[in-house]
Amino acid sequence: MPILNSLAKVITKPLPRMMSHKAHAVVDYITVGSFLLGAGFFWQRNKRAALGALICGGAHLAVSLLTNYPGGVSTVISFRTHREIDFGLAAMTATMPEFLAFDDDSPRKFFLAQGVLITVANELTEPPEKRQRPEVRMKRAAA
Repeated sequence: MPILNSLAKVITKPLPRMMSHKAHAVVDYITVGSFLLGAGFFWQRNKRAALGALICGGAHLAVSLLTNYPGGVSTVISFRTHREIDFGLAAMTATMPEFLAFDDDSPRKFFLAQGVLITVANELTEPPEKRQRPEVRMKRAAA
């Protein structure tokens, strides 16, 4: 994981988890929109950066649509799994400048900032509820 993402994770770890799942969904779709805007902005200046923004935005959109949370369309991915995938997407986003070999400073900063923002949003989101075994749920309902 890139250093800035790891640093963001360490800094936000002790903070309270104050973002709901619905707010996380909104942040996810804003992130997708910013990747698409970035692709449009970079298209004339740096095709590799634009392609990287499209790849990251598409991956983030696919994960968001398939997640079982208020903003998701399908229930293929649990929210717990979504959060783990988000950390991977943050790392992928932050390493995209090296992977696609573009040295322009502006797109590089954009991808690093996006990776950090995805990590921070993920760390500030309430953890998903732990699943209970059916017999525990039945005992609590009977009591």
